[in-house]
Amino acid sequence: MTPSRIHRLTLTHFRNYRGASLEARRDMVALVGPNGAGKTNCLEAISFLSPGRGLRRATLEDVADNQGDGAWAVSAEVAGALGLATLGTGIEAPRGEASTGRRCRVDRETVGSASAFGDHLRMVWLTPSMDGLFMGAASERRRFFDRLVLAIDSEHSSRVSALERSLRSRNRLLEVRNFDDHWCDAIERETAELAVAVAATRGQTAVKLAAMLRARGEASAFPSAQIALDGWMENALLSEPALAVEERYRKILRESRVRDAAAGRTLDGPHLTDLDVVYAPKAMPAKDASTGEQKALLIGLVLAHATLVAETTGIIPLLLLDEVVAHLDPGRRTALFNELAKLGAQVWLTGADPAGFAELRASGDVFDVENGRVTRRA
Repeated sequence: MTPSRIHRLTLTHFRNYRGASLEARRDMVALVGPNGAGKTNCLEAISFLSPGRGLRRATLEDVADNQGDGAWAVSAEVAGALGLATLGTGIEAPRGEASTGRRCRVDRETVGSASAFGDHLRMVWLTPSMDGLFMGAASERRRFFDRLVLAIDSEHSSRVSALERSLRSRNRLLEVRNFDDHWCDAIERETAELAVAVAATRGQTAVKLAAMLRARGEASAFPSAQIALDGWMENALLSEPALAVEERYRKILRESRVRDAAAGRTLDGPHLTDLDVVYAPKAMPAKDASTGEQKALLIGLVLAHATLVAETTGIIPLLLLDEVVAHLDPGRRTALFNELAKLGAQVWLTGADPAGFAELRASGDVFDVENGRVTRRA
């Protein structure tokens, strides 16, 4: 298997970094500094070297240095599935009121989208914003799971976005009092095709991840989870032909036009799917577990997913773990470092307390971060 590694990372006018560069020589990279220093910003910059909108889902304009002209850039020298490469992304300074689109480059050659980065690196992350995942809305769990799928299939985000656009087009058409049935038929045909493509990839990933979680069992210091998708289409596609499911959804859309028009939205489909998670050691819904149990469950889920990405794609993913070790006791912290070492991944971690990374001083890179500056700790 090929590990995803960043050798050198360079940030230009990204968040609070006017210009910064750091060289990672080892697989464990720790960014240490006070709150607000820019540790998470660094991880966010790395996350833009993957398909999607980054770990904060920020707009392109929001990540620019507020003292610059609106342009920003992130580049990295990487070793990945296709060998050594230079990946870069960013936006140019806006001209007038017109916004500029994101540019993506591989070895300084422009590529169509960030999906091309998936040929070189795979990426998995865990952030404090995910702590309320099991208590939050279904949309957050669905987005979380789509991110897991994206680490395996770099085109998944494009299909999800296309489905959302198709649903919006249908909703707008239904707003017209005497909408055209032929136009509806055409849009619903496209919607059903995209819905099946999205649901099929989700369903296959859920089955594989559930098996990986079962296989981990008690071998890990982090609790296992039982997962399932709460969506009729994802589950139907596991045993029925895609064309049959597609035709069934087209019929549902056709018969629900009046209802959906009154609601102002489409009330059935994979855009409403939820992720059910059970805390396996106690056989209870994850939402009923304690805060500490939920955190440990998330870590176990991400570790299992990283292993699945490696086995499925042949590419060991890069891991971005934001403020994870601060919530772990010394025993679990050591267990986490050991599991990460077995995975063979390059891991970028952040934390405010240097003591949390004392174990890495001999085997990892530790950087001090303060006010947008990054310096290697001796």
